[in-house]
Amino acid sequence: MTDSTLSLVAVNAGLGDPSSTRLLIDRLVDAAVDELGAVRATVEVVDLRDLAVDIARSMTSGFALGDAREAIARVHDADGLIVATPVFNASYSGLFKSFFDLVEVDRMQGKPVLVAATGGSPRHSMVLDHAIRPLFSYLRAVVVPTGVYAAAEDWAGTSGDTALLSDRVRRAAAELAAAMRAARPDLPTDGAPVGDRSTAAAGVDVTQTALEAAGIANFAKLLGDKG
Repeated sequence: MTDSTLSLVAVNAGLGDPSSTRLLIDRLVDAAVDELGAVRATVEVVDLRDLAVDIARSMTSGFALGDAREAIARVHDADGLIVATPVFNASYSGLFKSFFDLVEVDRMQGKPVLVAATGGSPRHSMVLDHAIRPLFSYLRAVVVPTGVYAAAEDWAGTSGDTALLSDRVRRAAAELAAAMRAARPDLPTDGAPVGDRSTAAAGVDVTQTALEAAGIANFAKLLGDKG
């Protein structure tokens, strides 16, 4: 990574394959990269399901081991994070919490974070503000104002709010990109002042038609998936 490149790391706690949580992560990552505009970004997605054994070993040893250690290092070094978890028993998954129990609080201070979650019902959406946001506030990260929750019907194109989900994705991505740029005033821009938050507040009009079509098609397999 060069001095003019930002590092974006996405942490996916989805357990299924395919996974609705991973699908949401991909949407958020694409939107964030679009919002960064002229700023070059490296992107890496950490799938916690592949690290489950190392995370468990790390919890019993008291420090990160194996591939979990490398994943934690990437989180520490990232300029911005996107994190998403399925909802289990009205909160984040145990795998999600165990992974973030391994991070160093001092390395998370001031790091911009976009929080997201998936669940079978809209009634679980408060998990963003009642569980996930407090976790990252404790870690001293800077959580962007807009969290993104996607219920099954948000993807199905039937009774959910598919259009509103796209709006939330764009708005949250714009807020994350603005926070990442603001932390690096040396970076190039598209001609607007670096760290200009008016663009983020308005939610730059990024076309999501292709992503929405793919999401609706793929999610036919996922309606019964918990994560």
